[in-house]
Amino acid sequence: MTLSEQQYRSLTEGYFRGDPFAVLGEHKENGTWVIRTLQPQAETVSVLDTSGQKIGKMERIWGAVFELQLSKATEFTPYKLKITLHDNSSYETYDPYSFLPVLGDIDLYLYGEGNHLNIYDKLGAHLISHQGIDGVSFAVWAPNATRVSVVGNFNDWDGRRHMMRPRGSSGIWELFIPGLAEWDIYKYELTDAQGHLLPLKADPFAFVSEVRPKTGSLVYNHKTYQWHDGEWLQNRKEKNNRTSPISIYEVHLGSWKRKDGRWLSYVELAKELPEYVKKMGFTHVELLPVAEYPFDGSWGYQETGLYAPTSRYGTPGDFKYLIDSLHQADIGVIMDWVPAHFPKDAFGLANFDGTALYEHADPRKGEHKDWGTKIYNYGRHEVSNFLLANALFWIREYHIDALRVDAVASMLYLDYSRKDGEWIPNQYGGRENLEAIDFVRRLNEVVFAENSGATTFAEESTAWPMVSRPTYLGGLGFGYKWNMGWMHDTLDYMKENPINRKYHHNELTFGFLYAFTENFVLPLSHDEVVHGKGTILTRMPGDEWQRFANLRAYYTYMFMSPGKKLLFMGNEIGATQEWNYQSQLQWNLLQYPVHHGIQELISDLNHFYSSHSELYDLDCENSGFQWIDGSDTNSSCLTFIRQNQAGEKLIIACNFTPVPRYNYRIGVPESGMYQEVFNSDDKKYTGSGIMNSGNLCTEEPGWNFLPYALQVVLPPLAVVVFKLKEKGESIHR
Repeated sequence: MTLSEQQYRSLTEGYFRGDPFAVLGEHKENGTWVIRTLQPQAETVSVLDTSGQKIGKMERIWGAVFELQLSKATEFTPYKLKITLHDNSSYETYDPYSFLPVLGDIDLYLYGEGNHLNIYDKLGAHLISHQGIDGVSFAVWAPNATRVSVVGNFNDWDGRRHMMRPRGSSGIWELFIPGLAEWDIYKYELTDAQGHLLPLKADPFAFVSEVRPKTGSLVYNHKTYQWHDGEWLQNRKEKNNRTSPISIYEVHLGSWKRKDGRWLSYVELAKELPEYVKKMGFTHVELLPVAEYPFDGSWGYQETGLYAPTSRYGTPGDFKYLIDSLHQADIGVIMDWVPAHFPKDAFGLANFDGTALYEHADPRKGEHKDWGTKIYNYGRHEVSNFLLANALFWIREYHIDALRVDAVASMLYLDYSRKDGEWIPNQYGGRENLEAIDFVRRLNEVVFAENSGATTFAEESTAWPMVSRPTYLGGLGFGYKWNMGWMHDTLDYMKENPINRKYHHNELTFGFLYAFTENFVLPLSHDEVVHGKGTILTRMPGDEWQRFANLRAYYTYMFMSPGKKLLFMGNEIGATQEWNYQSQLQWNLLQYPVHHGIQELISDLNHFYSSHSELYDLDCENSGFQWIDGSDTNSSCLTFIRQNQAGEKLIIACNFTPVPRYNYRIGVPESGMYQEVFNSDDKKYTGSGIMNSGNLCTEEPGWNFLPYALQVVLPPLAVVVFKLKEKGESIHR
């Protein structure tokens, strides 16, 4: 025996520590060359050269350890093993311990520094040819583990058979396993610093996961898909620009539509979703999180596989096909991305190597009590690198056009949803999470440095300044920010009985005071139709006619207001039941004219919005908006101007009472003939049909401190839009 009894025992009993390449494979020990292998399933083992010629039969030395002593070093690397099993069947395989390392020192260094932005090409499982042999390279970061093994069906889930090589002080373990193929299932088996066996872990960098409730990782080559969206990518920067129309349809893939009670696959969605979104006039789709997650009820917001699109709906190639189909329909794809927290599932990132590796150890920094989740340790280089590379991975490999970053406020504040004594101040005694702030800024810097036209959205619910301003100006660097204040204020206003709205007028107008401090999105998202809130429709007061009229007015007001637009699926058909992730939308409602009218309104609003640059090209600039009268509280009316860079204008008039306003005077800046170009009270939307037909001539003297005036009718609970069609003289009264 060339090893000690303790070494043999540690190999066979599974508590070996350190580098298995120091004892397995080919070595010179005490002046003798030895090939050693651990094969618990074997009856006999022989060594073959690369041509299959037998070099010698190995001797069982200790338990499952086999050795062959050689007179000199072999001239073949790698070499093969012929393994005969107890049933006399046999197979040949290359010895994993006859291969050199795959990862270069530069990979280890860059990851340790937090600067390896394509680390997903190195860590995880990769189909490669190494030293002329096909197989899979595995690599995982687990600096505090004493042993890390790859396990799967290919080795009977036996952690002794494929122990990985530690790479110095980097904390990375790697192993090339010859002969493995795409779709092989695997996990990592780890022992902690005390040698205790941990629950099997899924690969943090896995490209595919098993369909829940199974949790294994699968080998996959994500670079084989042939894309057909080159034209879209070439024009993406223009499509995502703040001077372009952006109207977003937010979708949960598992509950948009169902077939025979099951969710649609990515491929089935690709046949229906682009066509519907295009017909409805939306410019972008936003997908609730698609990275793998174990619990359906989290809607994807508690992810365990950040590099794997969920297998619920198909393969990664199928998901690319869905994105490709949307792009070919000229529709952008935004993906909800969740770097704020992760779940505690034993197979996931939590306590990954027996320590708080991806999270903070102190629960005052490392846990979200509200959500029962862990918080990433953004100050650890490898953790921030894991997340930054993931953001770029979706943009590069899946052609995602934008990331909507979830729960940004929870990242920025150390005391988020915490009582006194439950949080730790930063080094200056403040409540700001300095590490998270640095991470968020760098996230946006690396995304925009790609110069691919991809952008970012922040779901940030506080008054944190300059969220969507460049980092070089002191901002957080996001492309856009959800305007949560606008959403709360306007929904509070709309739920009021119209007779009381004059007392809440400021809730409708307050948002204009800060409307241009950020690049805002006006969101009516999934969060507004769950947890007992009802739906947007059921918030509206009055009888059925008034509820639908209120909804039409509210949506039209939203589309005419500054800010990009977002509607959650179901909002566009006037859903009457809260969203349920376990069933499809209430498509049956479209048989009723009032609901079909809402759908037609949203379609018309989207197309009107996209075809009128007055509503979008100065969306984020105060020069694109001008009040006519924001203080007509007694009538609960608002009038304002939207204009484009060329100076063309739309006149917007809103009446939030059920009383028609006849002979209502509106100040306008230019004289001539105006026409009504949009009216939410149109009969085709099941409105009352009170319209301003024909040409409307301006009058003098002016009104609302403007040189000219229009005398119009404002329908009940409606928004009307006027446009100058022909310049000319005014009528003097």
